[in-house]
Amino acid sequence: MSENEPAESWMSAALRLAAVYNLLWGGFVVLFPTLPFQWIGMEPPNYPAIWQCVGMIVGVYGVGYACAATDPYRHWPIVLVGLMGKIFGPIGFVWAAGKGELPWIAGVTILTNDLIWWVPFGLILYGSFRAARLRPVRSGT
Repeated sequence: MSENEPAESWMSAALRLAAVYNLLWGGFVVLFPTLPFQWIGMEPPNYPAIWQCVGMIVGVYGVGYACAATDPYRHWPIVLVGLMGKIFGPIGFVWAAGKGELPWIAGVTILTNDLIWWVPFGLILYGSFRAARLRPVRSGT
């Protein structure tokens, strides 16, 4: 890998796929906030607007991933924030489900919303770190 080598093409493809997924999932939740609850036999929230806000946030992440796909190494902070959400979200779910506040079946979306993205996002961040280490340090003189 040279100091100016661009990110591998699979990285941009993975981020484009994440963008499409997040935009579709987020839009679906905004438009049909109670349907996922009905599918798993769970009582829908009393305030579906809160769930719609989650959908909006997921959709906004999709816009970020689309931007990051243009240059994954340059836009690594977007990938980092996305990975953090995809790690902390499942941790929060396990905490709530473990306390009996959510049924375990509600975690089914964690598979597609979070877990499948850990490896590609992690590899993109690792590649970004390696590429940054190869860049020469510039002095102010």
